[in-house]
Amino acid sequence: MPNMSSFTGMTINPVDWRIGLILCGGLVVFFTINSGMMKVSEGMAKQKIEKDSALVSKVIEYIQGIAEVRAFRLTGKRSHELNTAIDENEQANAEMELKLIPFMTMQSFWLKAIGTLIVLVSVMMHISGSMDLLTTIIMIISSYLIYAQLDNAGAYSSLLRVVDNSVDQAQAILDTPQMDISGEDITPQHFDIKAENISFAYENRKVINNVSLTIPEHTTTAIVGPSGGGKTTLTSLLSRFWDVDEGRVTLDGKNIRDYSMDALMKNFSFVFQNVYLFADTIANNIRFGQPDAPMEKVIDAAKKACCHDFIMNLPDGYDTVIGEGGASLSGGEKQRISIARAIMKDAPIIVLDEATANVDPENEAELMNAVDALTKEKTIIMIAHRLKTVRNADQILVIEHGNIAQHGTHDELMKQNGIYRSFIESRRVAASWRL
Repeated sequence: MPNMSSFTGMTINPVDWRIGLILCGGLVVFFTINSGMMKVSEGMAKQKIEKDSALVSKVIEYIQGIAEVRAFRLTGKRSHELNTAIDENEQANAEMELKLIPFMTMQSFWLKAIGTLIVLVSVMMHISGSMDLLTTIIMIISSYLIYAQLDNAGAYSSLLRVVDNSVDQAQAILDTPQMDISGEDITPQHFDIKAENISFAYENRKVINNVSLTIPEHTTTAIVGPSGGGKTTLTSLLSRFWDVDEGRVTLDGKNIRDYSMDALMKNFSFVFQNVYLFADTIANNIRFGQPDAPMEKVIDAAKKACCHDFIMNLPDGYDTVIGEGGASLSGGEKQRISIARAIMKDAPIIVLDEATANVDPENEAELMNAVDALTKEKTIIMIAHRLKTVRNADQILVIEHGNIAQHGTHDELMKQNGIYRSFIESRRVAASWRL
């Protein structure tokens, strides 16, 4: 072994084969115990993650559905389900801890025992004259440094399998194929939309099946049909929220996949049934797509959307900060702000997904005026169930089971025996009910 230069007249040997043998033997035993602990942890990590996920799911479900739970007097039942998830999660974590504690205890005990043995052997060798004082001190210090780090590593290694499973789940999400949104910055000259034999499925369930349609620019197309028929999915495919599995969708004769996502979205404005507003001022929510827009433009859009008056009645007017999701506003008020946001964008194609479905009668007239202001000289695609909303459409598509069951104007479809006429007649009967 190479010797270090003498220090205060003594030669220091930084390595001693006898201490090395004790160290290696201790490491073999330590890693044997650690390997057993890892095997036990591997078998329980998946169960722990499943119980953790189930608990989080139940907590979110309970919080989000608390109004319905109370309304239907199911508080006890839902509380029992939540408590069961908590108990199962607690049991899974406790079981894992109880099975791992013996291994962790053995690891810690063994490391301390080997450290103590190294200290004793080093001292005895120094007393017997086979090890100098400075080397003995180095061996004693080194034993504590090495085993202190191993003790920490051994304590946390039981969680590695849980971390591995969590990383695998995260990696599965990261490995999900991404939509290619690069494309080209194309500016269409016309805004007609065509779908050619498009199909789409959620996993193994086909939702849109070989659909073809044409939406000329500056026309209104209404999409109606039974719930779950594929109406919202169809509009999502036309605006490329998702890519079709088969066929193609074109805007101005060009495949929408050829457009970059930014270039494509410049041509679409959306007003959804369930409006989401951000925890910010009303002005910033309206100018969401144009953050640098002047206040005059914001107010003009609000007036067109018939929401200027109620905004001015709020404590701080346009500077009023609304809660996340617009919790402090009514459904009609949120809808009108959403329409103001769409007016602000001024896109040539408007997609309305049941925009008036959740509006009270007092706000409906104003909301319809707002929709009229939004849709002037635009290409309109609307999902709607109300007669007065769809009867003036240039064309009506009746979607059932992912197919176009009927196609025509209101008058044409009313002359046919089919879903549309039954739908309209049932709506009229429902509207005639009085209490």
